[in-house]
Amino acid sequence: MSQFMVTNDLGAQEWMAGSTLILMLGLVGLTMAVIWLVPKITTAIPAPLAGIGIVAAVVIGFGLDVPRVGDLASIEGGLPLFHIPTVPLSLEMLKVIFPYAVILAAIGLIESLLTLNIVGEMTGKRGGASRECLAQGLANTVTGFFGGMGGCAMIGQSMINVKSGGRTRLSALSAALFLLAFILVASNIIEQIPLAALVGVMFMVVIGTFAWQTLRIMRRIPMNDAFVIVLVTGVTVAYDLAIAVVVGVIVSALTYAWTNARRIHARIDDTKEGVKVYKIDGPLFFGSTDGFAELFSPDTDPDSVIVDFMDSRVADQSALQAIEDMASRYQDLGKTLQLRHLSRDCHKLLNRAGQLMVDSNDDPDYGVAVEYSIQTGMLGGEH
Repeated sequence: MSQFMVTNDLGAQEWMAGSTLILMLGLVGLTMAVIWLVPKITTAIPAPLAGIGIVAAVVIGFGLDVPRVGDLASIEGGLPLFHIPTVPLSLEMLKVIFPYAVILAAIGLIESLLTLNIVGEMTGKRGGASRECLAQGLANTVTGFFGGMGGCAMIGQSMINVKSGGRTRLSALSAALFLLAFILVASNIIEQIPLAALVGVMFMVVIGTFAWQTLRIMRRIPMNDAFVIVLVTGVTVAYDLAIAVVVGVIVSALTYAWTNARRIHARIDDTKEGVKVYKIDGPLFFGSTDGFAELFSPDTDPDSVIVDFMDSRVADQSALQAIEDMASRYQDLGKTLQLRHLSRDCHKLLNRAGQLMVDSNDDPDYGVAVEYSIQTGMLGGEH
């Protein structure tokens, strides 16, 4: 049977089992049932509030012995006082603080933007991501001078707020003021709330937040995407959200590069004048340079060769180097190579002279990631 861990009177942790566990699970189920049923009857009362209230009334009315909020810790507190953090201002202290600051900032930004996106989908409105990040950063900076912890937007609380009808800034302000009131004057009441009620509320939030369609489409989406979804989920559970996002971005980028590296190919046309035309199709970047080099056969090609980049995209310095290497192979054999539909940036960056000809009358205009200086010679062709 499944077990929950609780804290006994001596402060040690022990597993909940037997009738206590059954009672706990029953109260969790009751909370979830109330939250599911109340919106079907009335929307005047927020469903989570009704669930917590009914379960708390049952526990208190029948005198049930179940864990409550006060069993974990007291939430009583007072108004904070301004003070300067008492830490030495030194490079050694910065080395200690900086890694944790980066992790917490990353988690805060990710969760805040994720919450903003979910709330936007639920309400049909778009929020200001930049303003959200700046506001969170400013608030966390100020709260540090009052002894507070860093915080961010909360998915669970935001979901409950929106589903309960909150749509304006007044809803968030009301939540903050009520939380302040609970800490200052109503802590004794809040500490009597059964933990089972809060667990039930969070279960309903998870059920409402989880993208269930992911399970249905998992077998139909590309294997790479399915792997990234499972990987990010596992890393989030094992470590934290910030590391999971970084891992997901890296794996996705490598997967994208690998996929696009295999897309480059060439359509070959032989003209009546004995000129062979390579029409490149697909992006040319660091991952596809080897495939690009394998497209050409300088030894067997005629004396005049045209390489057309109309359907390709030259993305970085590795791509430019690959073009130069290909051109040098033809030049070493004394053959004429003409490049078409390269951008003006490529014209400036390619540093081959002599028989390398670039037709630039109808070249596209797009940026190249990295520039390097021209060392020798000039480009031939029309400019």
